[in-house]
Amino acid sequence: MASVLVPLAQGCEELEAVTVVDLLRRAGIHVVTAGLDAQPVRASRGVVLLPEMTLDQALQSDYDMVVLPGGLPGADHLGDDARIISLLQEMAAAGKYTAAICAAPRVLALAGLLNGKRATSYPGALETAAIPGLEYSEEAVITDGNVVTSRGPGTAMDFALHLIELLEGKPERDTVEAGLLRS
Repeated sequence: MASVLVPLAQGCEELEAVTVVDLLRRAGIHVVTAGLDAQPVRASRGVVLLPEMTLDQALQSDYDMVVLPGGLPGADHLGDDARIISLLQEMAAAGKYTAAICAAPRVLALAGLLNGKRATSYPGALETAAIPGLEYSEEAVITDGNVVTSRGPGTAMDFALHLIELLEGKPERDTVEAGLLRS
């Protein structure tokens, strides 16, 4: 079974965080939510999220993927945390997936993971001229190697379904999507 870490920072975008956690769990993926500290997380629209553990506790385990929800100032808090930057770099070096949505692709950029990649984000979240070789696109979800990026709250479901497909295959993605009655 695949294992995914979703770090939650104060001011994260709740729609993105909850959608990713919910859909991945529907696919049978082991998802761990971790706060940057031991406090409940007040998301960008005031919803209070209760992480299952602290980031320090979560870092005692290995993961197949790390998914960063966006939102502000949540993405800024993730980018300011040296543990997150180090984790992203370690995941990339090990050939594992790193994924980010909305404003959070800027955290991937801070970790050097968007250099020479195709990526997307919330409009204006990435300083594209400052990222060497970045090919920016407005597609809903982009995968380049083991880096996955997405645009924002409106693409959260597509993003989560794409992550399921990467980790568990298209049949599992199709099964989860069918249960959502999207079409």
